[in-house]
Amino acid sequence: MELYRVLLVDDEEDIRVGISRKMDWNSLGFTLVGEAENGEEALELAEQLQPDVVLTDIKMPFMDGLELCRCLRQSLPAAKVVVFSGFDDFEYARQAIGMEVFEYILKPINAPELGQVLTRLREHLDRRQSERRDMEALRRRYEENLPILRELFYTRLLSGQVAPDQINDRAARYDISLQDGLWTTALIHVDLSVGDENAERDELLLLPVRDFFQDRFALEGCSVRSILYNDAVALLVCMDSPDRLYPLLEELERLCILAKSYLGIPLTAGVGQLCDGPQDLHCSAEGARSALDYRVLIEGSHVLYIDDLEPDHSVRLSFEEEDQRALSAAVKLGTDQQVSQVIRELVDRVRTSRLSPAQGNQFLLEIVTFLMKLTRSAGASVEEVFGADFNWLGSITDFPSLDELAQWLESRCQSLRALLGKRRSDSAGRTMERALDFIAQNYSHSDLSVEALCSHLHFSPAYFSTLFKREVGQSFTTYVTNLRMEEAARLLRETDEKTYLIAEKIGYTDPNYFSYVFKRHFGLSPSKYRGQPRS
Repeated sequence: MELYRVLLVDDEEDIRVGISRKMDWNSLGFTLVGEAENGEEALELAEQLQPDVVLTDIKMPFMDGLELCRCLRQSLPAAKVVVFSGFDDFEYARQAIGMEVFEYILKPINAPELGQVLTRLREHLDRRQSERRDMEALRRRYEENLPILRELFYTRLLSGQVAPDQINDRAARYDISLQDGLWTTALIHVDLSVGDENAERDELLLLPVRDFFQDRFALEGCSVRSILYNDAVALLVCMDSPDRLYPLLEELERLCILAKSYLGIPLTAGVGQLCDGPQDLHCSAEGARSALDYRVLIEGSHVLYIDDLEPDHSVRLSFEEEDQRALSAAVKLGTDQQVSQVIRELVDRVRTSRLSPAQGNQFLLEIVTFLMKLTRSAGASVEEVFGADFNWLGSITDFPSLDELAQWLESRCQSLRALLGKRRSDSAGRTMERALDFIAQNYSHSDLSVEALCSHLHFSPAYFSTLFKREVGQSFTTYVTNLRMEEAARLLRETDEKTYLIAEKIGYTDPNYFSYVFKRHFGLSPSKYRGQPRS
């Protein structure tokens, strides 16, 4: 049987040693994978070890147990927390219960009592795993509760198949309340690898995902409706203010992480642009679908927001949507071979359909016009892709053969593809330059955070964190800590300022915590570091 992973957090070493030695972890169904002496250290270990259970004291230096619970609820939402404290204080218990803590235990802790708690906790975790495996039970629950007419209405709304003047009448007929406010669409994609044993059960896997998001979405000022939509789960979200957008992206990030732990299903969410009402949800759904196309390029991010990726969206043309999507994906994200394949298939359609010259010219003009739209949406000039003398008044008969026409189209597409790749890389570089400049100017502020930086840059935190780690090679927190520590070391070497003043200068309001971080970084306390002989 696989053992559940436990992280033990207490600032008193004798208590940690007592608990770790007295408990027969394996027989209870657990394994102790790590220990921490404060909340800050526990957060770092939790990110590395991914424990199923966290046993934590309440009163600790730097970060207490309740603050640790708040942080874990966002970063490790599937973990179960058991809190213990020497203070028989109802307020602590009330706050702990409010954060969904599994158990609150008063010190001194004895092995039998903790063993009973762990036994109940193991039974709870076992039930959760059993529910996760019971896909058939979830499918039956879905079928019993699915309101077919409502589902069809929402699906047609996302596809743009309900006339705007009929939306309210049909909603009232199905007893659906369409709230006033801003709307957006999120598409939840199940990330199944080729050869995955569940790959043939895509539709079945979508059922628990749909219920999971409907049941667990919780964001003040937002309402959500979760439905099956084509090969994804669609979330129709209404919010009372545009300020809810970034909190929405964070909530979707949390739920994607939680779903991986609860259901064992890796997910990616694509989020479309905001719109003024449900009549425009089909446009937002199209943006969400385009955002999902980028998941192969932006690894590690669970939520992709279209305005982070494509500030200007190309206008869709009249030739078939499937053709348009395939050509756009090949140019934006594909290889030269994929571009060639899409173009050859389009030109072969002209060949096999035996179109008249006029019909062939119209089809070709639609392709060229669409490529021009893609060029302009990328902020590039037509001349950069089609040449300085380009003036499309030609005909399909200007080419000696359809093969030469295909070669010309392939060449234009590959030029556009290279241009998009360069601009995307340049944009990421410029963003990191602005981010690093902002950090350099503000690292001395104690309230410097990813959220503050993203507000300055107008990026969503989840996407920015992935971009920062990819471009810089380390997380935001690690980078800021290293910068502060190097500056602290310089001040200790070159000045006689008091340690607490140096701590304030680099953004630490608590000199004791500064000393703790400094020693962990350099292996010496600030005073011993200053006393070292200099070469």
